[in-house]
Amino acid sequence: GAEFESPGEILCVLFVLPSRSELSLGDISTSSLKRTALAAQCNCSEYGKCECHVPSPRLNHTYIMWLKTVTAVTPLWSPLMSVKPIDIVKPEPPLNVHLEMTERGQVKICWSEPVPMPYPLRYEVNISGNTGPNGWQVVQVALNTSLDVNNTLLDSSSFAQVRCKNHHGPGFWSEWSTLYNLNVGAEVLYFPTKILTSAGSNVSFHCLYKNKTKSVASKEVVWWLNLAEEIPESQYTLVNDRVSKVTLFNLKATKPRGSFFYNALYCCHQNRECHHRYAELYVVDVNINIKCETDGYLTKMTCRWSANPNALLLGSSLQLRYHRSKIYCSNFPSTPPESEVKECHFQRNHSYECTFQPVFLLSGYTMWVEFKHSLGTLESSPTCVVPADVVKPLPPSNIKAEITRNDGLLNVSWANPVFTNDDLKFQIRYAVNREELTWELYEVRSVPTRSAVIEVQLCVEYIVQIRCRALDGLGYWSNWSRSAYAAVKDIQAPLHGPEFWRTVTEDPATGQKNVTLLWKPLLKNHSLCSVSRYVIKHQTSENTSWSEYVDTGTSCSFPWTESTHTVTVLAVNSIGASSVNFNLTLSRQMSTVNAVQSLIAYPVNSTCVILTWTLSPQIDAITSFIIEWRNLNREEEMKWVRVPPNISKYYLYDHFILIEKYRFSLHPVFAAGVGRSRATDQFTRDGYSSQTTSSLSVVLPVVISTSVLLLGALLVSHRRMKKLLWEDVPNPKNCSWAQGVDFQQVCVPLVLLSPRCARGCLLSVLVTPGASEVGNTAVLLAVESQHPEICQDQRPAFLECNTSAVEPKRVSLV
Repeated sequence: GAEFESPGEILCVLFVLPSRSELSLGDISTSSLKRTALAAQCNCSEYGKCECHVPSPRLNHTYIMWLKTVTAVTPLWSPLMSVKPIDIVKPEPPLNVHLEMTERGQVKICWSEPVPMPYPLRYEVNISGNTGPNGWQVVQVALNTSLDVNNTLLDSSSFAQVRCKNHHGPGFWSEWSTLYNLNVGAEVLYFPTKILTSAGSNVSFHCLYKNKTKSVASKEVVWWLNLAEEIPESQYTLVNDRVSKVTLFNLKATKPRGSFFYNALYCCHQNRECHHRYAELYVVDVNINIKCETDGYLTKMTCRWSANPNALLLGSSLQLRYHRSKIYCSNFPSTPPESEVKECHFQRNHSYECTFQPVFLLSGYTMWVEFKHSLGTLESSPTCVVPADVVKPLPPSNIKAEITRNDGLLNVSWANPVFTNDDLKFQIRYAVNREELTWELYEVRSVPTRSAVIEVQLCVEYIVQIRCRALDGLGYWSNWSRSAYAAVKDIQAPLHGPEFWRTVTEDPATGQKNVTLLWKPLLKNHSLCSVSRYVIKHQTSENTSWSEYVDTGTSCSFPWTESTHTVTVLAVNSIGASSVNFNLTLSRQMSTVNAVQSLIAYPVNSTCVILTWTLSPQIDAITSFIIEWRNLNREEEMKWVRVPPNISKYYLYDHFILIEKYRFSLHPVFAAGVGRSRATDQFTRDGYSSQTTSSLSVVLPVVISTSVLLLGALLVSHRRMKKLLWEDVPNPKNCSWAQGVDFQQVCVPLVLLSPRCARGCLLSVLVTPGASEVGNTAVLLAVESQHPEICQDQRPAFLECNTSAVEPKRVSLV
């Protein structure tokens, strides 16, 4: 803009020359510039001054301009003027004038440049010892944005202002900056005012402290952290008589507190007077672990690292830097002077992922994370990675799993993945194939056969997966391979045939008896592992035999016409038939043998019934018993169980409805046939109580008679004890504490001891004294025995009696 006197309507006409043009004004005429000139409107004030604004001037170009004035109808032109904008710049005044302190305690005035300028600036600093008009002194400063001052200025009222202009060439001085009070600014100074450091490091702060207008000696300074923790004096250093230094060791990462990401360090007077200014300590944890992984095809290396987002400062940034050496890594990696930035992608889990592709397998990649902030730059500890040492191989292929015949072991085989050698170790995980898998782990070192045999549970289907890794432990485990399944198949012939029983029905019209065999399916660990069919072998007393087959079901019926008929049931699978089997002989003669005298059923609860029985005398050679039971109120199938021959009581577990009627039958089984059964269809609820009563009828008289004798002995002993106690009772007339006391009210409990405990027991009575006035006295009756293991449950008793205090006396009753 330009200002001048206004004779009339004025236009500012400009012609722009290139920045390097050296055309003189004498070689230029107004008429030659009219076609390419630009006009700028000028505004004139009432005081006759006009101001013209040239839009978007180019600082390094030269402007040829003249003024066109119109008075009435006559235009007038001023002489040509040549102006270069960069030579007439008036900068803004410097900003942020303040005091700072150096490490040695030197104080200096500091400021910041105004908006960025295209050329260097020079500065003038005005410092005054008072506010009068004649107290200023001017100090010219070159390119620096600071000026050392004498510390004595800080002890009196001093002010400072700064202005600036172009250091080279013409230009205008800026306005003076805001007046700054040096005395107020020097109340407390820190060096540095802010520190950015990494966790685990040591840092030092310096302080110059003033108490109003008087400087405080450094030996009188104390340091506080966050005004909550006083730093020990052992960490102080006296730099000089005015500057104190504190050192903080092994720093921990700063925990954010709301919007504050730093710790405040206060320099205070020893009388605990602190200024509100503080130094800021930023501690960042840059202990970042970088993990790299080379893919199984050996074509790329992926590196991952993470940083806690809550520990990062606002305005900070992270980047991965690396340097690739020609071969391998050094034993002690360090940050090289030359490095490159690797682009990394932020992941959802607050981690970063960087990919090197192509990758040099034998080169050493030294890498670290750089933390950048306006306060400085931090670096994590460098780590060096050789891609060949961090390979994650492909999973093994061609997985096969099967159960071996005869021994039922899990046989697993596989093929090594591509791009690997034979020096591998393997892990096999296997589990029973069901909805929820419970994996078991089996480790295999390098084997030429690439197979393994594992002992597993029989007759279940297994799911198998394999992974591999370098034998020397370098690199990573591969992913688990695809799943292979070991199907269930027979490994041996069944260990034995099924247990079976029979039911016999007779046609009342013809007298024909029909037998139905019932058997229980074999468990897998007995059938090893399946049953394809059952074979029923028949042998009669007429020496005829035959076999029949049952492919499905667990029952078989046939007519019984012979006097003796023996049947055997075999289980058959794909390997063969069972060699150990159960036989059952049906004999008309043996069916009349009455071997069981009685059968009683005792209900315990809804899930258990006790069956007891007695046998006829001189009955032996019983091989087993068969218990049958059935709910007579419901249409239920008969249930049965085989029990050993040497018992006479059996706990039968089932779901019983005790208000309904059941039928229980007991069949004695002999080698020659099945004897006559004994049955009951009702529960006996008081059988046990009658047995107990009969036992008590013998024991109770003995207990009663013993108790009577013991009671008599205690009564005699009680009299003797009372007599002995009263021998030592003082005469109330001679003892002041016994005046008005009724010594007849002494309470001794009656203890009934068991007959065994009564023998050899010693009873002791201890009367405990109380206060001098009438009160309650505790009387202890103790039992001492020569047989403590017998009398251990005879505990002493305490009784409270309304008696006066007496002298303690121990009396033994035998």
